[in-house]
Parts: sequence; structure tokens; C-alpha cells
Amino acid sequence: MWRKSFRNYLAVLTLGLLAGSFAGEVLARYLPEGVAKSFFTNSVTGQFGPLSVDLIAIGLTLGPLSIAVNIMTIVGVVLAAYLFRSFF
Repeated sequence: MWRKSFRNYLAVLTLGLLAGSFAGEVLARYLPEGVAKSFFTNSVTGQFGPLSVDLIAIGLTLGPLSIAVNIMTIVGVVLAAYLFRSFF
């Protein structure tokens, strides 16, 4: 049985985000143009700029990190959390 730890919650959140994003992309491809398509596929994107660390001998630059959230992403997270809570 899984312990309810932060790592498990993070895994469920990640799986829900991926499943919801995939479902949103499938809907975007196959739904006809209209209100339903725009409702399920419009997303809000948040982005963090590049992070640079220069330690004289070593320099590290991480590119921008962005996340796009739409209705299907939220549905995926809620469904993954429900399934996790029900079965584990």
C-alpha cells in the first residue's frame, strides 16, 4: 500500500497534468470549430524567465519554464486525485 507522502502527491499531480493536457490536445484536434472547442482548449500560460547562475568556474543557465493550464488539465488533476484517493 502506498504511503500518503509528498512524493506520491507530486506523482499524482504530474500524471493528472499530463493526462489532462493530452486529452485537451486530442479534443483540440478532433472537435469541430465552435464554443465547445474554444472552452476546452483555451489555456492560460504562466512562464518563468531564464535563471542564470555564474560561479566563476561554472556557469549554469536554465531556460524558461512554462505551464499551460486549460479545463481538461484541471479535469485530469481532479480525476487523478480521485482515483488515487479511492484506490490507494
